[in-house]
Amino acid sequence: MELQPGREAVVRVAVATLWSCPEAVRPVDRPALDPHADVAAWISGMDPDQQVGDCVLSQLLFGERVLVTTLRPDGWAHVVAVEQAAATLDPRGYPGWLPTAQLAPLAADDPRGEAAPWVVDATVTALRAAPAGEPVVAGVVLGTRLAPAGPPADGWRPVHAPGHDRPLWLPDNHLVPLPTEPPPARDVLAVATRLRDVIYVWGGVSAYGIDCSGLVHLAWRRFGVLLPRDAADQALATTPLPLGAERPGDLYFFARPGRRIHHIGFVSAEPDADADRRLLHACYQHRRVLEEVMPADRTATLVGVHRV
Repeated sequence: MELQPGREAVVRVAVATLWSCPEAVRPVDRPALDPHADVAAWISGMDPDQQVGDCVLSQLLFGERVLVTTLRPDGWAHVVAVEQAAATLDPRGYPGWLPTAQLAPLAADDPRGEAAPWVVDATVTALRAAPAGEPVVAGVVLGTRLAPAGPPADGWRPVHAPGHDRPLWLPDNHLVPLPTEPPPARDVLAVATRLRDVIYVWGGVSAYGIDCSGLVHLAWRRFGVLLPRDAADQALATTPLPLGAERPGDLYFFARPGRRIHHIGFVSAEPDADADRRLLHACYQHRRVLEEVMPADRTATLVGVHRV
């Protein structure tokens, strides 16, 4: 099968970056455009200003589904990321561009077309050709959903892998079943806390680099809950609470007067007697994920607290 406009495909690399347009990519972005998408090398090769370039829209994880809308002869595909809601951009999902080499066709009878019942719980892992064998897909990250391809063996589990005819393997203890019930918010907060000190990357949705709404999206994705991709859409998809009623795992939203929501973070502790609020977030100013008492500039733009 080949990629075709109007049909779904799946991401075949550990982390694929969604670009605003092919012409916007920079020389420093070359590792992320590779058919194997070396995102770790890409992020480590950028300076702090390049890490917040607006050419990046979002990122997609291994096996994530997209709708292909356009194929260009120069090796680029315009897609809609159907698992990342973005109502203000496209009712079908988040639109953007990917190298076609990072996609694999999705057959109508492919098990990856169904919701995969397993999810990666390790921060980073690798898919291997055989148990304890050589890595075939390195850098698979937390929150990646996978479909089993048979029973485990000697502590390893086989999974279906886009773009590969044979199953690939990863340690069984790097996977957990997707919950069948909504998780407690504290459990989601605990996953987000594991990403503390991850570098801030505009559009990032991985353990290599992440932005504020990406942190929220990825932590909930680990439990099978697909929140929208951007902070403003996440506010519309969650339930407002009175300030003071927040509990750990709820969400703080921030906006400047007369502007749309521009920032989001997790409530990391109940407010104390002095109404000090603690926040876990991917912080643009500090260029990393951190947990802190909400600083004055954040308090001044705090517009609400919501619950998933």
